[in-house]
Amino acid sequence: MKNDQRKSDLAAMSVDQLQEELVKLKKEQFNLRFQKATGQLENTARVREVRRDIARVRTHARAKTASAVQA
Repeated sequence: MKNDQRKSDLAAMSVDQLQEELVKLKKEQFNLRFQKATGQLENTARVREVRRDIARVRTHARAKTASAVQA
């Protein structure tokens, strides 16, 4: 359920909003890596979730950009 809602949210975003979301996720990924390096990371599964969310955002942004070029 959560994944389906996330996908529909991403599909509704504009390219600019997707870029902002990507920046936010990249910052979170950096912070998680920093926490892991210092031994403060509690939820190790979050690293994987963020990495996959970044891929989802990039996929949606690329699809929207490609469809805008074709139109």
